[in-house]
Amino acid sequence: MSLSGVIAQALEIAVALALAPLLTGWVNQWRARLQNKSPPGLLQPYRLLHKLFHKDSVVAEHASPLFRGVPYVVFGCMALASSIVPTLSTDLPLAPAADAIALVGLFALARVFISLAAMDVGTAFGSLGARREMLIGFLAEPALLMVLFSASLISRSTSLTTVVETLAHRELAIYPALAFALVAFIMVALAENARVPVDNPATHLELTMIHEALILEYSGRHLALIEWAASLKLFAYSCIGIALFMPWGIAEAQAPVALLLALPVLVFKLAAGGIGLALLETLAAKMRIFRVPEFLASAFLLAVIGILVHLLLAVNPA
Repeated sequence: MSLSGVIAQALEIAVALALAPLLTGWVNQWRARLQNKSPPGLLQPYRLLHKLFHKDSVVAEHASPLFRGVPYVVFGCMALASSIVPTLSTDLPLAPAADAIALVGLFALARVFISLAAMDVGTAFGSLGARREMLIGFLAEPALLMVLFSASLISRSTSLTTVVETLAHRELAIYPALAFALVAFIMVALAENARVPVDNPATHLELTMIHEALILEYSGRHLALIEWAASLKLFAYSCIGIALFMPWGIAEAQAPVALLLALPVLVFKLAAGGIGLALLETLAAKMRIFRVPEFLASAFLLAVIGILVHLLLAVNPA
């Protein structure tokens, strides 16, 4: 374990924890601007977290210890997912854990725990949100795996660090497999992060909300951890997209000095991705919950088509 690797890993964790709320504020600000609304402050997510951390947590009388512990589990899973995705450097002590299947498993673990916590209190909204969350996860996780497998076929490894190193050293070219995978990944990312058209993070309507229904019973520091974890999840998905489709600018094990340039490059990519996400949410309309399976099934099929295209081109390169 090299000193530069430890520094890169610590910097990556610190950047994830610090920039995740800022990314959420950036997306919300541009979404309001594109809708001709008065935008909230860029630092509004930090103010919200500060306010919630200084409030007492009100817990239901019949809540079990599971309900109290889930915010910490979900936050830990999202923080770990953000730290194992190579965004600043590929020289990371946690690189052996940065496997595509393990990464999807972290997202699934957080989903299972937050769904159990939503049903723990026994409210109608909690059970409704848990059912919808598990439905989305059941369809989104296979699609995300197919996207990751599309990139792993090119690098012949499911390790994200190997994928980044392989794709970053390839000559600039259009890969049809990655083009299909990119469209599928965007669809999955919208669904997994409760964004339009699958969900609306600003709504509290019974017939439409998914993520909000899961956390209605939380308050105080518990709600702060869950909101921070939601920002970390958006940050993690953004970093996965950067690692798979825009790996240029990420420092390597043999170039620790490149860390100085990797951070501003990462910030630029996240800023551009945030504007793109806000634009997609502005142009799209909220779909009915019964159309979500078709939406995610389309993402799965696109990812599978990407894999098949790669295999066909590998067999017949001419």
